[in-house]
Amino acid sequence: MKLFAIGAFALASLAASTAVAQTAGPANPGPVIPGVCVFFNQRLLAQSTAGQAVQARMAQLSQEVQGELTPYATSIQTEIQTLQTSGASLSEAERNSRSQALQQRIQEAQQLEQTRDNELRYTLGEQRRLISVAVEPILVAIYQERGCGILLSRESVFMMNPAMDVTDLAIQRLNTALPSLSFNRLPVPVQQPGQ
Repeated sequence: MKLFAIGAFALASLAASTAVAQTAGPANPGPVIPGVCVFFNQRLLAQSTAGQAVQARMAQLSQEVQGELTPYATSIQTEIQTLQTSGASLSEAERNSRSQALQQRIQEAQQLEQTRDNELRYTLGEQRRLISVAVEPILVAIYQERGCGILLSRESVFMMNPAMDVTDLAIQRLNTALPSLSFNRLPVPVQQPGQ
């Protein structure tokens, strides 16, 4: 457990330092390097209207899944308590039968939870893919308009002159091209053998 706590702390520290680096910036950002452009995909996903719609809808879908799974957990917990309190008064055969039935329900609930988790992950991935498909021609156009010789990911750049960042322009154009996304939870496609 310590490893997870350390990892979480490191991740939180990294996120905080990234946020500071993005907002504070150096007092003298240095020269604009001709032909070098920078794009921050995470910021586009967080600040574009389509990205915000995905975040809001995924939160709703997560709540729906939680609402679907909660009755299973409640029912299982009730059955566990019933078995614990009345277990001594039951015959061994009845206790074993009820325990096996309970174990089966627990496995079914775990399988449903895993299925829903996979569906949510797949749904999020598909929505992000749709945003990427929409933003790709926008980035190509910006790349050509700005005369970029290279377009770097902001995740791999520690500091830069903000004038080289094309993210705001990409967000503006994406908001026009793809103002929102509406979707439901998607089933995960079944993999065919040999694929």
